[in-house]
Amino acid sequence: MLAIDAFTAIADPNRRHLLEELRRGPKTVTELAGGLPVSRPAVSQHLKVLLDAGLVKATPEGTKRVYAVSPEGFVRLNIWLDQFWEA
Repeated sequence: MLAIDAFTAIADPNRRHLLEELRRGPKTVTELAGGLPVSRPAVSQHLKVLLDAGLVKATPEGTKRVYAVSPEGFVRLNIWLDQFWEA
């Protein structure tokens, strides 16, 4: 399985929107799809990219999966970005 680069994952505006929504709390695909002009299958594909990049996690609840931000996935992004701030 090929790892997805976190910067590539967040380059898409729809995925950034999903991350902003998930920052407010865990949500299902149906809940997330309501705020985007794309289909639920497209939202699922975007979430798969975010999952593969380690930026979100999914928890099964019955027949649904609930998605949430994975703070651990942002550590590498933070470390890389922090090098550009003046001390």
